[in-house]
Amino acid sequence: MDIKGIDGMSVGEVQDQIRQGGKFVIYSYCISILVMTFKRSSDIHFLRSGDSAVLAGLPYTLLSLFLGWWGIPWGFIYTPMALVQNLGGGKDVTVEVMQSLGPG
Repeated sequence: MDIKGIDGMSVGEVQDQIRQGGKFVIYSYCISILVMTFKRSSDIHFLRSGDSAVLAGLPYTLLSLFLGWWGIPWGFIYTPMALVQNLGGGKDVTVEVMQSLGPG
């Protein structure tokens, strides 16, 4: 899985950003095709302090909003779940990512 938003940053720089309020998040999205529904997670996004988590997740929210409902029955179940998660700022995975990056 790729991490978007940390291009060219060292681990130390990422740690400094985390201390200032940055975080790593993932978003959910749902795509349905009649009787098949696919619920997936986005790549990890690095958000600096002050970045809007809701705005960063907007493409996934819109994708689910327009293409998620059409599957029966799972589209009606997974789509609202994805929308709630994304409009709540995504799922914070900062602890897990920092553990995998190791010491700076």
